[in-house]
Amino acid sequence: MGDRGRLVVPAELRQHAGLIAGTPVTMIETADGIVLLTRDQLKRMVRRDLTGADLVSELLADRRRAAADEMMDGSAE
Repeated sequence: MGDRGRLVVPAELRQHAGLIAGTPVTMIETADGIVLLTRDQLKRMVRRDLTGADLVSELLADRRRAAADEMMDGSAE
């Protein structure tokens, strides 16, 4: 890392990953270290991680629990 916080990616790695000047990248801190991903790689990772997840059902269940909690809190008064 340079003194201005710039990272230098070796040419061989840039070529292998298809990185060119101006390619948007994202850095993610994980328990194992920092991961550098292109925007497309990040999209694929998120899609893979969400495969099979039923987010709508989870959201509805959360809302129902919150509504039930509010009803319980309101009835105690």
